[in-house]
Amino acid sequence: MKKQKLEINYRSCRLEELDSDEQELVRAAMQATVNSYAKYSHFNVGAAIRLADGKIVIGANQENAAFPSGLCAERTAIFAAQAQYPDQAILQLAIAARNPNGFLSSPITPCGACRQVMMEMEDRYGISLKIFLYGSEELYIIDSVKDMLPFSFIDKNMQG
Repeated sequence: MKKQKLEINYRSCRLEELDSDEQELVRAAMQATVNSYAKYSHFNVGAAIRLADGKIVIGANQENAAFPSGLCAERTAIFAAQAQYPDQAILQLAIAARNPNGFLSSPITPCGACRQVMMEMEDRYGISLKIFLYGSEELYIIDSVKDMLPFSFIDKNMQG
């Protein structure tokens, strides 16, 4: 048996260190938390996507008393973008979260289901999806979903 090791690449910075377009996207994710319906968890998550044509599409988590009928912010944004602009590749995605005390100091990361959907977008358009994970003290930048989901399941896995 051979032991192997995986490493991921990411960068960290403060919001102010991003360029103006990247800051705009992160701020759109922060604002999208207002659209969250988090009656049960009181954990508001917002996501913002930049499409190839420059449009920004937002999403927010939506909870439901019939668990698990809700949906994460990342997937609401991705599915909204795909329904409205299916010919536009998703280039970037920003995620922000807050609780009753305000925005979290450390970034949150997408759940496994969201990572899978994000991986599908990379595969669909054949480009890396750049991800910004916002925390008030630190922001992570991940250049590809592959760094968050190294053993991914995509279309080519289903072909012999």
